[in-house]
Amino acid sequence: MDGIASHGTKVGLARVLGPAHVWALGVGIVLVGEYMGWNFAVGKGGAYAALVACWFAGILYSCVAMIDSEVTSTVAAAGGQYTQAKHIVGPLMAFNVGLYLVFAYTMLEAGNAITLGYLMSVAADMTGATEALDQRPFIILAIVFLAWLNYRGVLATLNFNLVITAFAFCAILVLFVASAPWSADSPLAHAELMSGQAALPYGWLGVLAAMHFGLWFYLGIEGTTQAAEEVRSPARSLPFGTLAGIMTLLIAATLTWYICVGFLPWEYLGDGVNGAVAPLFSAAQMTGSNALIIVLGFGTLFATLASANGCINDASRAWFSMGRDHYLPQWFGAVHPTYRTPYRSIIFLVPIALIFALGAPLDQVITFSILSGLLGYTFMPINIILFRRKWPLDTIKRGYVHPFHPIPALVLLALCSMTYFAVFLGYGTQLIAMVSFYIVVSLWFHFWRYRFVKRADQFTMPWPKPKGY
Repeated sequence: MDGIASHGTKVGLARVLGPAHVWALGVGIVLVGEYMGWNFAVGKGGAYAALVACWFAGILYSCVAMIDSEVTSTVAAAGGQYTQAKHIVGPLMAFNVGLYLVFAYTMLEAGNAITLGYLMSVAADMTGATEALDQRPFIILAIVFLAWLNYRGVLATLNFNLVITAFAFCAILVLFVASAPWSADSPLAHAELMSGQAALPYGWLGVLAAMHFGLWFYLGIEGTTQAAEEVRSPARSLPFGTLAGIMTLLIAATLTWYICVGFLPWEYLGDGVNGAVAPLFSAAQMTGSNALIIVLGFGTLFATLASANGCINDASRAWFSMGRDHYLPQWFGAVHPTYRTPYRSIIFLVPIALIFALGAPLDQVITFSILSGLLGYTFMPINIILFRRKWPLDTIKRGYVHPFHPIPALVLLALCSMTYFAVFLGYGTQLIAMVSFYIVVSLWFHFWRYRFVKRADQFTMPWPKPKGY
């Protein structure tokens, strides 16, 4: 239930955000993927395979951004894809999509915290510390501080994200310019580092396997939909912020690949155990410039903080929406009477993120996040096709209409299928375990939790009856 103010009125989420905040939310969550994680794709298939995966994943997420922009500018409520599924497909799909969102963002938050702990240990080594730094206090402090920031209000949260995300993006541009690829004296060594086996060490099967981590360049851009109930003008802000965000990420991803494979051997770049944890920072170290090392060090730090901050925002909104609709205990659907935030959902998800951040390896955490996101992307083609069929373009007003329907939906479905196979090649056990988990919780929802859902209260949009009903 929403919070109740002292004068007895119902308290909802505050509409205080603009297009820049939507951009900061989407890009802020994702940009850490340029600073860490994507390089596992190099280990899967080599340098060229990672580039192919980067661009194919870019096509996948461009489809996601276009589809989300149309549906969310029309379904302007917290919960994002969960709320879309609730209105367009049905309760069981909505329940699963809500869990996909929560797990994708919470696992990504844990991955960010792990990377932040690594940065603190590197900083300690650079200062000449003789003993290995204990990373755990920094991991805990980061998650707790960002949860507190989210608790205190969404405007301050996303203003913070806007500043640090802009800095992290500019840091990539600075490193690219400093490497002077147009100059004969450029330190980039693509010809030497990408010759022979480095190009495609595992052939075209390696290209397919690289798709698994190619998603990490963009994973989370769909999180802009979680701001739908808190933007001042959903029809304008959501499409603008989301589409500007995917354009920003396409540029950042390509530049990141170009810089890193020009500075670092593919074996080191793709080694998730003894190799580059933060490849852009490692590339800056290769330049020998202290100024660049400092800029990229802060860029990596800010990217991890921005991503974790956005993940807490998005995971809590999805969890809050499910509680408000009785898909989960109604206790989670409360809004703070002063700060206008889903404070109980924010607090509840903190220990879950800490468990994974403190007890799981980075590649496993990334894989769990990717798998949950991938399951959510598979739902989107079904969602948009049903949305267009039930409510054709002339029946309800949309803030944005994505072009060439149904081609983006079909392309998205094909690329998702390809990525499932890529994940199965390297992490088949995790894929089977996660699918099994979602089957079990679906049975729990169907046979137990659904009895508490008030079906008549689910449809909050003032739409006409669907075509054919």
